[in-house]
Amino acid sequence: MSWINLGEVSYIAERRTGHERARRLVRELRRSLTLDLPTEARVLEAAHLKAEYPMAYADAFAVAKAIAHATLLTGDPEILTGDPGWPVEDLRA
Repeated sequence: MSWINLGEVSYIAERRTGHERARRLVRELRRSLTLDLPTEARVLEAAHLKAEYPMAYADAFAVAKAIAHATLLTGDPEILTGDPGWPVEDLRA
């Protein structure tokens, strides 16, 4: 997971549950995740994806990370309707 995406999780959690609970969630996630600090190349790849596909900028970081390293588990329709060659798995029921 990218630090950009963990930041997204953090602000969403804070809006829903408050600052302290969001910080606890981030601490818990950091223990179980390998977090990617985006390099210049990753930033430019995410920017390219954002330019080519209608998705949020943070989503472009998730896709760029997946393309480089793994399969992205998501239910986000913006990502799932992107390039069919992306390594994504649909989590929607």
